[in-house]
Amino acid sequence: MEKMKLMLVDDEERFLSTTKKLLERKGQVVLTAASGAEALQILKQKNIHVVILDVKMPGMDGIQTLKEIKRQFPLVEVIMLTGHATVESAIDGLKSGATDYLMKPTGIEELLEKTEEAYEKRLQLEEKIRLAQARKFLKSPREILRES
Repeated sequence: MEKMKLMLVDDEERFLSTTKKLLERKGQVVLTAASGAEALQILKQKNIHVVILDVKMPGMDGIQTLKEIKRQFPLVEVIMLTGHATVESAIDGLKSGATDYLMKPTGIEELLEKTEEAYEKRLQLEEKIRLAQARKFLKSPREILRES
């Protein structure tokens, strides 16, 4: 099984560097982006499994970034993270395809747990896609008999 690759997206440099170090100490592969636009560029170049995305950012905010991630990279799981949560932003994020929604500050263990759940969800989806593709190419015994 491929090792999970995470990306933290937040405009707060201190949060990015501290959280990256803590996650790497736990054995995670972590990339960082300081904006939504930078995150999209990294996603084009790297196979990222789970994105931890801040809601409030200058320029392209977290909800806009989430929508674009889901449009361009539908298998990437996204966890929204914010210090300014409102019920509306949580609902909007979840409706737009976020896997989960967490409040800052969040403990590193909770963050890890949520990323592992999101990664597991992605792996299950990838397996369903593989099975569907295999079925498309495999014929049932009934189809084989009909052809002969």
